[in-house]
Amino acid sequence: MTMPIRFDNSYARLPERFHTRMSATPVPAPRLFALNSKLAEVLGLDLDWLRSPDGLAMLAGNAVPGGAAPLAQVYAGHQFGGYSPRLGDGRALLLGEVIGTDGQRRDIQLKGSGPTPYSRGGDGRAWLGPVIREYLVSEAMAALGIPTTRALAAVTTGAQVLREAGALPGAVLTRVAASHIRVGTFQYFAAQGDAEALRLLTDHVVKRHYPQAGDAAGLLGAVCAAQARLVAQWMAVGFIHGVMNTDNMTISGETIDYGPCAFMDRYDPVKVFSSIDRLGRYAYNKQPDMALWNLAQFASALLPLLAEDQQRATDIAYELLDGFAPLFQQEMARAFRRKLGLTGEEPGDVDLVQGLLSRMAAGRADFTRCFAGLAAGTARSAFEDPTAFDQWLPDWQARRARDAAPEAQQLALMQSANPQVIPRNHIVEQAIAAAVAGDFAPFDAALAAFTAPFDPPADPAFTEAPTAEQEVRQTFCGT
Repeated sequence: MTMPIRFDNSYARLPERFHTRMSATPVPAPRLFALNSKLAEVLGLDLDWLRSPDGLAMLAGNAVPGGAAPLAQVYAGHQFGGYSPRLGDGRALLLGEVIGTDGQRRDIQLKGSGPTPYSRGGDGRAWLGPVIREYLVSEAMAALGIPTTRALAAVTTGAQVLREAGALPGAVLTRVAASHIRVGTFQYFAAQGDAEALRLLTDHVVKRHYPQAGDAAGLLGAVCAAQARLVAQWMAVGFIHGVMNTDNMTISGETIDYGPCAFMDRYDPVKVFSSIDRLGRYAYNKQPDMALWNLAQFASALLPLLAEDQQRATDIAYELLDGFAPLFQQEMARAFRRKLGLTGEEPGDVDLVQGLLSRMAAGRADFTRCFAGLAAGTARSAFEDPTAFDQWLPDWQARRARDAAPEAQQLALMQSANPQVIPRNHIVEQAIAAAVAGDFAPFDAALAAFTAPFDPPADPAFTEAPTAEQEVRQTFCGT
């Protein structure tokens, strides 16, 4: 069976110094264990073909479909503040780009497909755990309405991958994104003084993502706005990315690279999960500052294109970067007003939100259960010390009474803004452990619950906070 995929590979048409053309390293015994049928339909892909031996061969990296142009992208990046001049796709290959049934262009990428020139001594593989984590969390984020890369498919490879924990089952994830272009992509060419490549890359990104931007200054402003919206949406669901390096910030404004990411259980503004974030650089409450720091590196890379005069270019960059904080604060206020069921605006709304959050921290409240409980009248039960909630409740009730919307509309707004289900760390870990043992039923059940986050799940356990024994205190990078 053959089915040509209608590839249109614009990134592959950029000069050779943007990427390395190559094929994936074959795997011995691939088996499909997850296929995103709804996403496949949006991409215009035939489900029967994807499930066929030919489709499985593509998803495993064992065959290159007609029209594909597999390549590894080169980029640089600041990793925990330290600059690495040459990173790139060390375990991923961009198969090509497709224009979906909705008219949108998207990348199709294999992750865990073997070594590339950018692997830096790594094996280029992924083991099953990180593939399951990324599949579950990225699809949950999509269901929450948060811009994200998507998971199209996942296969086990029949080979073992060596990690610190020993030999683990290998896997390959097929990832879909508006593009995989990062802040670090611009940094790579800026550090080399390659003005031509910077201009080509800027023109490519403007055409692909922000046609209204027009030029480099417009692009910087558009990316600042996209990242302000994105990080505010993370904060509103208690998400902690864990590795907000510049090579993990997309120009498209999508969440990418679900390594040691996690959702908070108890609210803690300085919470860190990532085992490699020893200084708390990417703690929950530092994510807006780190986004701005990354955007400053993006602006620095764009300086030669902002103006011929260096001082004028710097002034333009500062002016645009100065707009990030008010944009972020506006997006945060909007997101949390919705979570409180407020349709209008009052000057004291930010203080009202902060009052609840500070009491949640003091009362050790579960973030998701508290906000989901506002509409249900059960928020108090999310606190270890409910008196903290009792102190705040009258202020919220008075504010709701002043809101123009009727109570039913307020309740509907809260229900649409506050998920009942998030990818709890312990549930993700349970799904991984079961899959490693050969049982994918917990993965399937978790995926069903995570992709309907605003509905009561079939199993109430998906809405429950972890017990002390279940609580996950650290998360780890897949490499």
